[in-house]
Amino acid sequence: MSADRRIEAITDRIRERSRATREVYVERIHARAAEGPKRSSLTCGNLAHGFAACGPTDKERLAGDRTINLGIVTSYNDMLSAHQPFETYPEIIRQTAREAGATAQVASGVPAMCDGVTQGQVGMEMSLFSRDVIAMSAAVGLSHDMFDAAVYLGVCDKIVPGLVIAALSFGHLPAIFVPAGPMTTGLPNDEKSRIRQLYAEGKVGREELLEAESKSYHGPGTCTFYGTANSNQMLMEIMGLHTPGSSFVNPNTPLRDALTREATRRALAITALGNEYTPAGLVVDEKAVVNGVIGLHATGGSTNHTMHLVAMAAAAGIKLTWQDISDLSDITPLLARVYPNGLADVNHFQAAGGMGFLIRELLAHGLLHEDVRTAWGAGLSAYTVEARLGADGQSVMRVPSPELSGDPKVLTTPATPFSANGGLKMLNGNLGKAVIKVSAVKPERRFVEAPARVFHDQDDMQRAFKAGELTGDFVAVVRFQGPKSNGMPELHKLTPSLGVLLDRGQKVALVTDGRMSGASGKVPAAIHVTPEAKDGGPIGKIRDGDLIRLDGDAGTLEIIVNAEEWAARPLAEADLSSNEFGLGRELFAVFRRAVGTADTGASVF
Repeated sequence: MSADRRIEAITDRIRERSRATREVYVERIHARAAEGPKRSSLTCGNLAHGFAACGPTDKERLAGDRTINLGIVTSYNDMLSAHQPFETYPEIIRQTAREAGATAQVASGVPAMCDGVTQGQVGMEMSLFSRDVIAMSAAVGLSHDMFDAAVYLGVCDKIVPGLVIAALSFGHLPAIFVPAGPMTTGLPNDEKSRIRQLYAEGKVGREELLEAESKSYHGPGTCTFYGTANSNQMLMEIMGLHTPGSSFVNPNTPLRDALTREATRRALAITALGNEYTPAGLVVDEKAVVNGVIGLHATGGSTNHTMHLVAMAAAAGIKLTWQDISDLSDITPLLARVYPNGLADVNHFQAAGGMGFLIRELLAHGLLHEDVRTAWGAGLSAYTVEARLGADGQSVMRVPSPELSGDPKVLTTPATPFSANGGLKMLNGNLGKAVIKVSAVKPERRFVEAPARVFHDQDDMQRAFKAGELTGDFVAVVRFQGPKSNGMPELHKLTPSLGVLLDRGQKVALVTDGRMSGASGKVPAAIHVTPEAKDGGPIGKIRDGDLIRLDGDAGTLEIIVNAEEWAARPLAEADLSSNEFGLGRELFAVFRRAVGTADTGASVF
């Protein structure tokens, strides 16, 4: 079935807008591919350095002209749960490659920070910038020009977008993304949220809070709520960069290892040395990008991807805008309820039918482009399956995704959606542009018109909350949190406090040039306000008591003020010197100076 005409129209306008930059990009891929693998043309000294540490068999193979060599780019570290499973992957990949007469080498490691550890801390100010550092780190490893394809080991928030940007910069190389999977289900997410809110109210102590958090985040794998990390995995599958059905299989299971071996064999099959050459830069085209956006909306995914998808698309010469994302949201039904958009976690989503069910249902209703090129082959229909362990306990077999959802409260169909649209919208008005995620916000809370309470730091707002100063209806304006100010940290620790006020019956909302990710929850939050305060944006003019109107359904964000007085009002100033040093922040000064706006991807490239 062909895609809905509205989806085709949006894809066409993206294609037309991107024509010049995309053509240049594709020409570069073809030119680079025509040169063939570079390893054989390296000098003897270059090549000797490239395989000096290898064993005899690998050395012999790499010294020849026709052996396929895979480059492994890994985000492994053993402190963070999502990345720890990758410890064993390089050896699995190397051994699988050897069995096929090929070789594999770790080309580079990339930094992998955890927003969960840095949430509300100084380190969060480097989180968004780490995406571009990851892209550059991967590029350094691949620049040795020793590889015929690349296997990318990444899961979490900035890691996958950074690796995609790198993969597209080396777009002539085939790419397979290999996930680690989510941790098993622990303390239910709604119970974790309840304890957090009780802690914010002072009704439980740190000991009870730490116990709840430890029961929730309890083992290897990604966090089980549907934030940026799991949104990444959905994107890699629906955009055709995973092998089918591999996104949400738990770590350290026989099926997980079998999928890694299979991904290795597939990477070997799609190099320029074989008959199925599939360069990453031709997999990620305008249709794949649109499919990714639709997947984001259909699952209620992370708002961070309003920046990451724009930056990823740009790396392939494609110009994606917030308006494109918002317009696609209007026509994409919400088919998944995973916390914070529901009570289930991502393991429940997988058990209900997972990505295979979701993709099949979207395709059946014309809500995806089927005619795409993927790392698995031609056509997205190949992803309408469930991966299972073969009878030998080593291989992967696939069966059609279930006809019916295993839990209609978690995963449904376009005929009976949880919402008629994806719930992620662009806001426009005299305060600039912003993004809002309303899929977890009750309809009666999506419109707020109330006086502003202005803060220049999230800690200032927290102090006001604890002092009992946040009474009545109000719109919290937390500014100087954009990429140019302090790297655009996520402001999650505001959510429990604002949630307490909502439950007390107050009408509250948040307006910020910072981020909230996929866990903004029940609070109406206008985030990524652009231009930011540091960049002269109107948010910098707001004063305490100004009347702010946020309408999540109509897509507007406005200040109600006399136009002449507003035009003459000066911009506020903030002392940002404390953002410039400590925990390595001085090393990122060049990023704060060079970074682009949130709506263009908040990138330094």
